[in-house]
Amino acid sequence: MKINTYEISALIKAQIKEYRHKVASHNVGNVISVGDGIAHIYGLDKAMLGELLLFPNDVYGMVMNLNADSVGAVLLGNDSLVKEGDLVNRTEMVMEVPVGETLLGRVVNALGQPIDGVGEIKFERRRPIEVIAPGVMKRKSVDTPLETGITMIDALTPIGRGQRELIIGDRQTGKTALAIDTIINQRGKNVICIYVAIGQKNSTVAQIVDKLKRYKAMDYTIVVSASASEAAPLQYIAPYAGVAMAEEFMHQGKDVLIVYDDLSKHAVSYRALSLLLKRSPGREAYPGDVFYLHSRLLERACKLAPEYGGGSITALPIVETQSGDISAYIPTNVISITDGQIFLQTDLFNAGQRPAIDSGLSVSRVGGDAQFTAMKQVSRSLKIELASYLEMKSFAQFGSDLDASTLAVLRHGEALMSVLKQNQYQVYQLDKQVFDLYAAKNKYLDFVDKNQIRTKLDEAYAVFKAVHQDVLDNINKNKIISQEDEMILKQELKIFFESGR
Repeated sequence: MKINTYEISALIKAQIKEYRHKVASHNVGNVISVGDGIAHIYGLDKAMLGELLLFPNDVYGMVMNLNADSVGAVLLGNDSLVKEGDLVNRTEMVMEVPVGETLLGRVVNALGQPIDGVGEIKFERRRPIEVIAPGVMKRKSVDTPLETGITMIDALTPIGRGQRELIIGDRQTGKTALAIDTIINQRGKNVICIYVAIGQKNSTVAQIVDKLKRYKAMDYTIVVSASASEAAPLQYIAPYAGVAMAEEFMHQGKDVLIVYDDLSKHAVSYRALSLLLKRSPGREAYPGDVFYLHSRLLERACKLAPEYGGGSITALPIVETQSGDISAYIPTNVISITDGQIFLQTDLFNAGQRPAIDSGLSVSRVGGDAQFTAMKQVSRSLKIELASYLEMKSFAQFGSDLDASTLAVLRHGEALMSVLKQNQYQVYQLDKQVFDLYAAKNKYLDFVDKNQIRTKLDEAYAVFKAVHQDVLDNINKNKIISQEDEMILKQELKIFFESGR
């Protein structure tokens, strides 16, 4: 009998097809390769992007690549416990973290697990770390200030609740210090704070937690830490975990402040994952969607309309620059997403001006609409006066014989710069800020030795407070300097500084 090769070929093909149908599973796969926290898995035909996968030894992974015949996943645990050939199961759940008030005062990792040694956290709800940001119709314009307690920020680059204000500058210029002071200043102001540490040293995070405890700020703060020693996937998901926790409070109608420290390291961790997942590198080896990485994170910070609860998330992302280059890839990306930036300058920091905020490059595109009237009254011309001083100062260093008007501008500018100096952890309430700026604006400090300005100003405030506490209370309560209160302010300041008290 003659063998028909065509029939045999068709029979083999049919058997292979049937065999695949019997053994292939949409919910189970096999590890093809594993290393550097990345696993490539054959199978899992119906896996979703961002879905949690269960590996042996209770190791979890998250789907990040969907290829034609395989799945790429990042491991959220010890990759040494996973080996080639291991079975992988779908969980049919996206990545979620615990949320709620039980997290307040705790230090957790990117998965929401406690790492402060205090004990387990009892929680009732979980939220997915990736959600679509609220649409335009659900949002409301920013109309309430978020007081930082830092005079230079509240006066020059005010921040509103629901705003995204970037803190940018070289390393060791005081970026984290601004964020921590802002958190400390929220005590008693009904603002819940979340500090997300990305790629920081464990010792640094411990010091920050210790300071927050010392100033009783941990009572309303959650610290999410993905330290430098942890895997890149955990650093990648940490800010999304933090904003998921914030959204739980926002949808309850509460105000939240979240700090991302810092997004430069976040972008680096994402670049590492993308390259290991064999995604195409682009500029500076970052993947093409690195802009989307931060835009979908920061767009979740907003102020909701009253019919949707009226809560808000205010974001303070931090970005590190190299030699003050704000035109680099990641800084320009984040600048274009945020509503303004606070630029810290190394030269100012080294000259002893703390906080070292560059008044020319720093801007707030939203917060001025929410700034208190009292602050507007005393800071309206501040930026122009500082610009005039800095310009005059650069020319004055080349001349020896200066006229009286130039000397007056320089004296006034030096007085303003001295008033805007502020030590770390020394936050000021509205009445103190307004008092200091009013004295500086009306030139009561121009003939005081610049090394004595802060001391004299604090003395004047103490004297004024002892006699006219009601004026300060009016400023704090009504957020405006009335004509009667201004007359008293002017009279007392004149007596103090002109009598040499």
